[in-house]
This record gives sequence, C-alpha cells and structure tokens, in this order.
Amino acid sequence: MPLDLVINPGSTSTKIGLFENGALVRAKTIAHPAEDLASFDSIAAQKGYRAAAVTKLLEEEGCRPEDIGGVIAIGGLLYPCDSGVYLVDEAMCADLECGRYNEHASNLGALLAWDFAQKTGLPAYIADPVTTDEMGEVARLSGMPELQRSGRCHALNQKRMARRAACELGLEYERARLVVAHLGGGISVTAHCDGRMTDTSNPRGEGPFCIDRTGGLNSYQLVQLCYSGKYDKRQMLKKISGEGGVVAYLGTRDFREVERRADAGDAQAKAVFDALAYQVAKEIAAMCVPLGGRPEAIVLTGGMAHSEALVKSISTQAGWLGRIVVYPGEEELEALAEYLREVRAGTCAPKRYCPKGENDDV
Repeated sequence: MPLDLVINPGSTSTKIGLFENGALVRAKTIAHPAEDLASFDSIAAQKGYRAAAVTKLLEEEGCRPEDIGGVIAIGGLLYPCDSGVYLVDEAMCADLECGRYNEHASNLGALLAWDFAQKTGLPAYIADPVTTDEMGEVARLSGMPELQRSGRCHALNQKRMARRAACELGLEYERARLVVAHLGGGISVTAHCDGRMTDTSNPRGEGPFCIDRTGGLNSYQLVQLCYSGKYDKRQMLKKISGEGGVVAYLGTRDFREVERRADAGDAQAKAVFDALAYQVAKEIAAMCVPLGGRPEAIVLTGGMAHSEALVKSISTQAGWLGRIVVYPGEEELEALAEYLREVRAGTCAPKRYCPKGENDDV
C-alpha cells in the first residue's frame, strides 16, 4: 500500500511523517543548523534547501517517490479561510513565496508539498492553515473601526482535539459546544459551536500571556509606552511577540523551569505560574458566552498541558463551567494524515484556495 507523506516545517526543523492507511509508520525530524538558515534572506528562500533535506531523508529511509501515494503539509499565512483541506496550486504558492500575508515557517509547508508533487505528478494539499477564520460577525468588531478582530488561532490542533473530544463524548462535532484551550508556545482559547470556531483569542495580541507573548494589554497604556521615546516600532513589536510573557518576567522559555522554580520557592515564578493559569481560566469563561452557556466539554491541549500542576490550577478555577478533558501535546502530523486519508477515500472534498475568500470545492 502506498504511503502518505506529511510535512510540517518549523522555524529550525522540518518534521516528516509517513503514514499507511492513517497509521503512523515513521516520524523523523530534520534539524536545520542556525548558520545554514542565516544564509537565506527570507523564509520562502529556504524552500530548495529544505526540499533537498526532505528528499535526502526519504532516500535514507528507503522510501522511493513511487512509494508515496499522497502528500499534505501544514498550512501557512494565507488569505483568511474556512477550516478544511485545500489543494495547493500556483495562486497559493505565489502568496506564500512573496509573504503576501506575512512570513512564517509554516509558509514552507505548501511550498515543499508543491515541490514534491511537481516531481511525482501527485496533487498536494494543506489543511487548517494558521489563518483559518470561522469567527462569527458579531465577534469581529473591536471598538475601533480601523482594527477588525480575526479568528486566527492554532486551527489544526484546535480542530483535531475538538473532534476527538466530541467523538469520545458520543457527540457529533458539527452539533457540539466545546471550549478548547491550546496551551503551547502560543495560547489560543476558542469556542467551537456546531462545527465552527465562532470566537477565539488571537494568540498574537489577545487572550492570556504565554511563553514569549504578552496577550491582551491595556491599549491606552500601550500607546503611551509606544510614544514614550524608549522604543522604536521593531522593539515594541518584539516586546509584544517574542520577548513578552513568561520570558519577560523570568528570562526563560521553558515552562518546566518555571514550574521547578515555583516549587523551589521562587516567589516571582510562582506569581507568573498562577497568573498564566488564572488568565487561561478567565478566557475559558469568556468563551462560554458564544456557546450560550455551559459547554459540553472544556479541552486542555498543547505542550503545557503536560504540566499536572497547570492543568489542576486551570481545572480548579474553570471546572465549574463544564467537564474538563485533557489531551497533552499536539497531533499535527496525525491530523494532517487523517485529512489526507479522507481525501483519498473520497469522504472529504478539498477546496480551492482563492485570495478573495471565495473558497469552492475542487
């Protein structure tokens, strides 16, 4: 039986998964040295370098191009669209090549899948890109006409875990009411109502603070700081995303270290740990409003959900809102493989990417 190839590029690595009929056969991570990546002037420019690394890995694993029956990759920063599977085409690649909607390592996913597809004659797909946006219109108004709220969140893992919870609870995801809190390097808390993510905390600028992002801030104070003369635009953006949150308070991006320091009596670490849990719980409560009240489950997922102490703290504060379900880690490779399996089985119709947002079935 042919294998399905799943590609998930990160900032300094590329994860590869080989699946047979939805089951993981092999998973490998290709590490890319910082000095190699520094030679490229953009993320998109890394495509050839990373494609060669993927080809080399497949050869080392004894996997020939003819052994692959399908290819799918994580989606990047594209025009906002609904959840689902999208056929990779020239229009999508053009937007990713030029960074039309900003640069991100995930932009390489479709480009690498397209490169492989062109060599093998296979179609290439992405699913639930970072810019998936199913937010209801009532949630879009921010209070400032120039700034509209968006539904950007950790869509791939959000959808995966919401469907898993619905299935295990004997519910249809398309009729379920769930709150999913993705607790990773970034945090997004999302209301899933009748199969759509109707509201969320955009992990860049909203919601709880996380490892290196500030989350929501007092906008009045923020403007004053921007014009204080202490920082330029680049520095301020980095303070919000990259140097905010946990790292700003404690100088570490390792949440396990935060927990160890808090347990050892570090008062500042304990304060940061408690505040992060409190803000997540508070955001979970806020996301019950789009669901019309108590959700059928509150799902805690992502890397930080491995922390029993964090899960306990959030559950103690938000457990009165509904049943808590915990799925630690992320299952991005598995989620993508499942989408591809459904496409190949004919039970999922891939969509065609349209920068104007008019996404029709292929």
